[in-house]
Amino acid sequence: MMTIINIKKFFRANIRKNLLLVFLILQFAACSKNQVFKTETFKTTSGWGYSIAYKDQIIIKQSVIPVINDSKSFATEEDAHKLADLVVKKLQQNISPTVTKNDLILLKIKF
Repeated sequence: MMTIINIKKFFRANIRKNLLLVFLILQFAACSKNQVFKTETFKTTSGWGYSIAYKDQIIIKQSVIPVINDSKSFATEEDAHKLADLVVKKLQQNISPTVTKNDLILLKIKF
């Protein structure tokens, strides 16, 4: 016959195991969700561009600044990276990844 102390030990051990399992599952889900999109910058003949991959397949390759009339690359690698991050945020929120001139101004991207 189990004593009250043994019963408490049994339930404490199971609760700890279940909490650990839930924690590990949540960590895995969080990590795998953040790993879906991958951005990379690359050098062009006149500046910088960026690409965005989804599950290791390139879905966007942008070698010029979108929304402006000129076919001009990003002046700095940082500018290309800032816009790539914005596009990824939009994709993660399931909204159109379209970029506006206002986005460029808010990110302080020179064009």
